[in-house]
Amino acid sequence: MISGVVKRGASMDVPDEAVSRVLDLISTTSRSAAMVDPFGRTISYLRVSVTDRCDLRCFYCMSEDMTFLPKVDLLTLEELDRLCSAFIAKGVRKLRLTGGEPLVRRNVMSLVRSLSRHLDTGALDELTLTTNGSQLARFAHELTDCGVRRINVSLDTLDADKFRTITRWGDLAKVMDGIDAARAAGLKIKINAVALKGINEAEIPSLLSWAHGNGMDLTLIEVMPMGDIGTMRADQYLPLSMVRARLAEQFTLTDLDETSGGPARYVRVTETGGKLGFITPMTHNFCEACNRVRITCTGTLHTCLGHEDASDLRRPLRASSDNELLAEAIDRAIGLKPKGHDFIIDRRHNRPSVNRHMSVTGG
Repeated sequence: MISGVVKRGASMDVPDEAVSRVLDLISTTSRSAAMVDPFGRTISYLRVSVTDRCDLRCFYCMSEDMTFLPKVDLLTLEELDRLCSAFIAKGVRKLRLTGGEPLVRRNVMSLVRSLSRHLDTGALDELTLTTNGSQLARFAHELTDCGVRRINVSLDTLDADKFRTITRWGDLAKVMDGIDAARAAGLKIKINAVALKGINEAEIPSLLSWAHGNGMDLTLIEVMPMGDIGTMRADQYLPLSMVRARLAEQFTLTDLDETSGGPARYVRVTETGGKLGFITPMTHNFCEACNRVRITCTGTLHTCLGHEDASDLRRPLRASSDNELLAEAIDRAIGLKPKGHDFIIDRRHNRPSVNRHMSVTGG
């Protein structure tokens, strides 16, 4: 169980000394300077992978026989809490928990509940997560109780057989039950769909109509060359410029000058009234206004999704009971954040641009 100052939900039976320790840690980091990278971008968005494990094996994300990290290598939930809190004290206003599938980590809701204290104090604007939806029916109401107000659900098709093919063994009905539970709990949902050539490209208009018809936004994502998945990326890649052109033949798309804090560019769909996002790491990178960094479940900080950069935060985290060494390590890492990425699908050698899988990186 995570120790913390918690106002939401049931009592956690936290000892006074544990509460004092958390308050001391917050006080230590509260004086830390804001994080500004070498290109003047203020870092205010943190994505944290709480586990590299997932209960699905989507073929564009993982190989079928994945080798996951030994559990002993993962940060404890208490360490993840402390690490997130250090970033919040340094100016992070939006925190997204990811995976793998975050809701398969044992006792993960104790972490969510503990981190919700930063919503109560006003130090954090938003606590959210990205999920495949398989566990949502179990946790939707508790997420709402912890102050989570919106979530992203990854869903690439509404066809049960096709869903099983993409995920290798997933049950679409279970995900739909989770979405229904999340909506009933009052969570605002955005559907994330990876555009896959020859797989779901013909289904995108119907996926759009379904999402908007149920009060959910939709964001389309280009497949990214991350990690060895055992298949050709070129066989999966579908440029969203082509998808948008096709959608424009059926729908009226109006560009919106707004952002949710992530990399998507949005349009309003006149016929449905809903919002449609495009995340285009291949055809048009989204680096000029990048305000985010990612932490893996082992405490490795990646300042760019498309680079092999890595800064170890686990060692300074464990080296001292205060956060001075940790804050210094964070500052050094932010000072090395690159201007941007250039993903390339290597058609000749079938090599990923980045060796680590997305499930390790943090969504």
